[in-house]
Amino acid sequence: MPSIFSSLGLTTAHDSINCGESPSGRELVFLVDGLGADLLSKYAEIAPTLSQMVMHATITTSFPSTTATSLATLTTGEMPGAHGMLGYTVQVPRSGGRVLNSLKWDERVDPVIWQPVPTLFERASAVGITTTHVAAKRYENTGFTRAVFRGAHYKGANVSADLISETVAALQQSPSFVYLYVNDVDSAGHSDGVGSDKWLAAVKSVDDLVKTLMQKLPKGTRIWLTADHGMINVDEKIVMGQENDLLTDIAVIAGEPRMRHLYLAADSASAENEVIARWQSTLGSKVTMHTRQSAITAGLFGSSVSLDAAERAGDVIAIAQGNLVLLDPERADKEGAMIGHHGGDSVIESSVPLLMHAVKN
Repeated sequence: MPSIFSSLGLTTAHDSINCGESPSGRELVFLVDGLGADLLSKYAEIAPTLSQMVMHATITTSFPSTTATSLATLTTGEMPGAHGMLGYTVQVPRSGGRVLNSLKWDERVDPVIWQPVPTLFERASAVGITTTHVAAKRYENTGFTRAVFRGAHYKGANVSADLISETVAALQQSPSFVYLYVNDVDSAGHSDGVGSDKWLAAVKSVDDLVKTLMQKLPKGTRIWLTADHGMINVDEKIVMGQENDLLTDIAVIAGEPRMRHLYLAADSASAENEVIARWQSTLGSKVTMHTRQSAITAGLFGSSVSLDAAERAGDVIAIAQGNLVLLDPERADKEGAMIGHHGGDSVIESSVPLLMHAVKN
């Protein structure tokens, strides 16, 4: 998004994707939750409108490949080490083991302190660019929205017709920017799997929505369609601590089934090494293991990691490989019922499209 805001005249944002100057001062970013880059060619017949858009780039998401982290990276223009959103769930430092679900939030956590980086919406609004966030009404007042979307005018809409009308209305002015979000593809992928009838119907619905936007948006508006992560269907499920010793010395489990933040009962390098050795002995190449420090050194969260962000990362980080998921025993029924997953570092999970269409009508 920094590049697109740059095209609208935000001089503090850098155009890293060569999108150039906005032709009409009207830019739309349509975020389709869960639409991986690998899916466009495979299911082209289901999405003929998307297939006709220009593939401007394939983008690698930040890590972990999950909504909370990716959207914070998108809306701040910074990597997770700076914005501090390190996953779906993380332990709140010095909280006695309390876990923050980034999407559901916790009223005891101040969103502006937790995610302190000014958003691109705030920066753009300060220089006269109208910014609007169009998404389901239920997201409007959440802590997550206040953390990563603050500065945008929120327009709640629960059905396609309203999503379209709010988007069209918001792009009448110039310069203007709209962020439009839907999660139907992600939801269907989790519940029924990528390629399922429900998932195909969700993709077709997105395609129909884009087709209508192309017909109704002001001439010269650029539509940028992208996603926060891809998704894989999994076929191997391990419940941590059931018929294995993976939870030995683990006090708190966070993250999600494809990427786990593990917080240890004992704070020492030897304890971390023992946990990693135990996991590698049990799972071998099915999992990639890091200590907090090795993850930071390897650049998993970007080149610079703030102290606040570092404290939120697990003492040990486990990244599932192949088609494996690591289930929390307290949530195994719910997590295990999901067919589609993301959060890991595979190419499929981490690659998203950036499609573009300039409205000509």
